[in-house]
Amino acid sequence: MESIKKLAITLLTVALTLASGSASATNGYFTHGTGTKNKGMAGAGIAMPEDAIAMANNPAAALFTTGRIAAGAALFSPRRSYKSSASQLNGTMGTFTIGPNNIDSARDYFVIPHVAYAWKLSEESALGVAFYGRGGMNTEWDGGSATLDPDGPGPAPVTTFTGTFGGGTAGVDFSQAFLDLTYARKAGDNFAWGVSLVSVVQTFKAKGLIQFSGFTESFVASGFTQPPQNLTSNGHDYAFGVGGKFGFQAELSPTVSLAAMYQTEISMGEFDDYADLFAEQGGFDIPANAKVGLTFRPTDTTAVSLDVEHTWFSEVAAVGNSFSNLFNCPSLGGTDIASCLGGDNGAGFGWDDMTTYKVGIEWGRGSDMVWRAGISHGEQPIKSSEVMFNILAPAVIEDHITFGFTKKMRQGNELSVALMYAPNGDVTGPNPFDPTQSIKIEMYQWEVEVGYRWGN
Repeated sequence: MESIKKLAITLLTVALTLASGSASATNGYFTHGTGTKNKGMAGAGIAMPEDAIAMANNPAAALFTTGRIAAGAALFSPRRSYKSSASQLNGTMGTFTIGPNNIDSARDYFVIPHVAYAWKLSEESALGVAFYGRGGMNTEWDGGSATLDPDGPGPAPVTTFTGTFGGGTAGVDFSQAFLDLTYARKAGDNFAWGVSLVSVVQTFKAKGLIQFSGFTESFVASGFTQPPQNLTSNGHDYAFGVGGKFGFQAELSPTVSLAAMYQTEISMGEFDDYADLFAEQGGFDIPANAKVGLTFRPTDTTAVSLDVEHTWFSEVAAVGNSFSNLFNCPSLGGTDIASCLGGDNGAGFGWDDMTTYKVGIEWGRGSDMVWRAGISHGEQPIKSSEVMFNILAPAVIEDHITFGFTKKMRQGNELSVALMYAPNGDVTGPNPFDPTQSIKIEMYQWEVEVGYRWGN
C-alpha cells in the first residue's frame, strides 16, 4: 500500500508540474529556494537538510532524510510591467519604436509543485528521487503598439502595428521540470557525499515576434526570399537533457556544519520550432550552478544559516549573448550571418552571471512549532543596454524576504508553510532600434508554499 501511495503522489506531481506552465523568474530564472523549509529561510540552509527534497539543493542530503515522503506546492505570483517613453523619431529613419506603451503582463498566478523520497540501502548509504520545478519565465503583453519604417531610411511612410513588437500579443512561456536520481554515502563519522543524475524537460512557446523575421539567419541565408518558419507562434516545443550534480555535507563540530553543491551545465536538445529565435539554432542549455552553505547552532533550539549561490548565466549563448550582436547581422548592415537570430553568435538576453547571498534563521527546533525567516540579495543579471529584448523576460528581482513555520501533526507528520515577498526591481535603458526612446522593465513578487512530510 505504501509503495502505491508513493507512486501515486509522484505521478500526480509530474502531471501537475508539466501542466502548470510554471514561471519562477526570481534569481534570474531560477527559484529562490527548493522545498518549503528551504524557502522559509530564503533558500539558505543547504547544510541543514530536513526533508527529502533537500537533495535537490545538495545530493548528500539524501542520507539524512530517509523514510519520509516530502511533497508540496507553491502559488507563485510575479507582477511584471514595462513602460516605453515617447520617441523623437516615432518609427522614421528606419527606427523601430515601441509604443509609447505602459502595460502590465497578463496571467499572474502559477502553481509549482515538488515531491521527493529517500530510502536507506545500509547504515552508510542511501538512494533518493526528487521531482520539482526550478526555473522558468512567462510574460504576456496584451495591447500596445510598435511603429516602424519597413523600408528603412527614405521617403516610405511609417506603419503602426499592434502589439509590443508589432506582431500582436507578445510574450513567452518557458518552464523546467527536474528529476534527480541520487546516491549518497558516508565517508567517516562526520562527512557524507552524494551524486545525482539530473534529467530535465523544458517547454517553450513564443508569440508576437514576427517583425524580427528580417533579422534571422535562415532568412538572410535564403537571400531574403524565404521567411523564417521557426521564429514565433509555433505553440509549445519541448527539449530534454541530462546532467550531473555533486555535493557533500561535513559536520565541522557538534554545532557547525558545512555543505556545498555543484550542478554541471546541462546540454539540452534544441527547440527546433524556435530555431530562428534562439542562438545556436534553438539551443537553450541550463547554466552551471553552485551553492555553499554554513549552519551554526548557537543553542539547541536555534540554527543560523549563511549560504551563497552562483549561476553562470553568461555561459549559455541564448541567455548570455548580447542583443547588440544582432547589429552584426547583414540585415542591419553587418557582415556576420552567424550574428543573426538563430545563428551561433545570435542575439540573446545579455544576462550576466548572478551571485546571491542568503541568511536564514530557524528557532523552536525540537518543539511542536518551528519558525523560520530569511533574506537574500543578488544583483539582477540584466544590463541597462539589454532592456528591450528582456521585455520578454524581465528578471529584475534582487531581494527576497521570507517567513515560514512547521507544525508537527499526528504520527510524526509535519505541515510546513513558507511565505515570500520580493520587493519591486526595475531596470531602465535605451531602445537599441530607437535611441531617443527609453524602456523600463519592472517586477515584484509574492509566493505562498505549503508542504507536507509523512513519517517520523
